[in-house]
Amino acid sequence: MTTRIAHVAKPSGSWGIIDGVSVWSQVVGQPVAVAELQAAAAQAARVRFSDEQGDGVAPGSGGMTHSWLFTGPPGSGRSVAARAFAAALECPDQGCGECPACHTVMAGTHADVREIVPEGLSIGVKEVRTTIDVAARRPTTARWQIVIVEDADRLTEQASNALLKSVEEPAERTVFLLCCPSEHPDDISVTIRSRCRALRLRTPAPEAIAAVLVERDGIPEADATWAASVCGGHIGRARRLARVPEAREERDAVLALPRALRSAADAFAASDAMVGAAASEAAALAESRDEAEREELAVSMGAGGTGKGTAQAQRSARAAEKDLEKRQKSRTTRNRRDALDRALVDLAGYYRDVLARGLGASVTSTHPDRATEIGAAARDSTPEASLRRLEAVLACREALATNVKPEIAIDALVTSLRAG
Repeated sequence: MTTRIAHVAKPSGSWGIIDGVSVWSQVVGQPVAVAELQAAAAQAARVRFSDEQGDGVAPGSGGMTHSWLFTGPPGSGRSVAARAFAAALECPDQGCGECPACHTVMAGTHADVREIVPEGLSIGVKEVRTTIDVAARRPTTARWQIVIVEDADRLTEQASNALLKSVEEPAERTVFLLCCPSEHPDDISVTIRSRCRALRLRTPAPEAIAAVLVERDGIPEADATWAASVCGGHIGRARRLARVPEAREERDAVLALPRALRSAADAFAASDAMVGAAASEAAALAESRDEAEREELAVSMGAGGTGKGTAQAQRSARAAEKDLEKRQKSRTTRNRRDALDRALVDLAGYYRDVLARGLGASVTSTHPDRATEIGAAARDSTPEASLRRLEAVLACREALATNVKPEIAIDALVTSLRAG
């Protein structure tokens, strides 16, 4: 886990895309949420603190509050919306998108905006305490001290309790923006949730995602439309599918698993390939970054130095190296699990489509480009079997989340899928 310390929109478009260059243009397909945040930012601009002169409203009154909870499914843009709101709070024009405050907040370099971003499996109490201690101080360049906690559902119990104390009694100028999938107690503690203003985001429409890929990323319309239709509402996933051939190959390999179930050898070979692909992706992500971090640590600890105090420095360096290795291992484990989870989400979408087709339900397909294959699978199976397979995929996701070894979890999944 690392703690990154960082130094008036136009009307919505037809798909909830904010026109112009304001920070709100980054928040795709969320017109209702954007309107709520804009109103709060306007209210925050009128707040007068105890050490300021002039008329205004008290902190925490009206539409503005010290603690926010951004919820929504993966890909809905929780952290993007939180960052845009932070920029609007620090910007003199509530998110113009052009001033230094907007640029630095969106880039993650604003001096008064801090982000807690979990790179490992959880967010520990040490990182939370360090961040909130700094955030309780007076801002240096803007009006607010802001803490953004991405994936707040990864807070450990101790970290959650430490954060609760600050959320209950925040400093006058401090704002907490927490992001997590839902308001369920499994994702965020009831006590923290009760002290936050909830902002619920929805899954962006495929048309909105495609428009962003075309207009902002310059992706050809045909590729953008296809990627938006199969990404499950995840903008980042759509961008990667449209741009990276390997991402499309990984998806194809996952969706080939149902066709391989007739042969036990083919099915288990496909499961091994799925686990191996996830491990390879995690290793590729770690390779260059891990080496750079080791080199940076060696330089900071005075590698190669001689003279008085060298022995003590070397002992400190070895301890720091062990801590770094532990964090890197945790990050790689998380990256591997995240890659497997994306594959399982695709597989769950496949069986969801088969079930819907078997029941004759008129719902939007998760994999519209596989309509013929899904139709054949629905004819060859029963709705009951499709539901059992869908439940097996979801059970595998839960098993991975509880630290079951990936090879065991995926092999158990393949066995359940073959049984039907």
